[in-house]
Amino acid sequence: MQQILMRENKFGRNQEHFWVIGLDNQNKILFIELVGLGAVNRVNANPPDVFRMGIYKLAVKMILVHNHPSGRLEASDADIDMTDRMIKVGNIVKIEVLDHLIISEIGFLSMIDKGIFDKLKKNGRYQVIDRDLAEYKEMKLEIELELAEKKKSIEIAKKMKKKGMDADTIKEMTGLTKWEIRKL
Repeated sequence: MQQILMRENKFGRNQEHFWVIGLDNQNKILFIELVGLGAVNRVNANPPDVFRMGIYKLAVKMILVHNHPSGRLEASDADIDMTDRMIKVGNIVKIEVLDHLIISEIGFLSMIDKGIFDKLKKNGRYQVIDRDLAEYKEMKLEIELELAEKKKSIEIAKKMKKKGMDADTIKEMTGLTKWEIRKL
């Protein structure tokens, strides 16, 4: 990728470039696509642009690459955030993002080597939650809340019963049935 960058004229190297490398199952390169050309300190790369060629060429893996004209080989917050989105979109379209490289004329940084990918894969940002899973979690929460409320009502009913209150009053105050109150 540095050789590709060096082919640019000196003026073009002062802009950020964003490439996508598409790979097959055996990690054979299917394509190298320039997706965006930006300013000195940023480049826009939207998920549809990044994954379009991968989907078209049947890539199953991708490596993201962009340059820092400044020569700084550090991942900015914007770089990390964009990588996070691309990993999550890749999961949806079934194209695994293997790494994001930041290159300069003299070196490179691999986000995998820096441990950034592990953190991004574990965080909950940009996750699409399956509808059924979301409904299940909501239903589970409702059931847990109902059980907690029922436990509280039972504890209150026990105290009321110890104080000699009648079943009708306990039923009215706690919402328990007379049968549940008798069992206490």
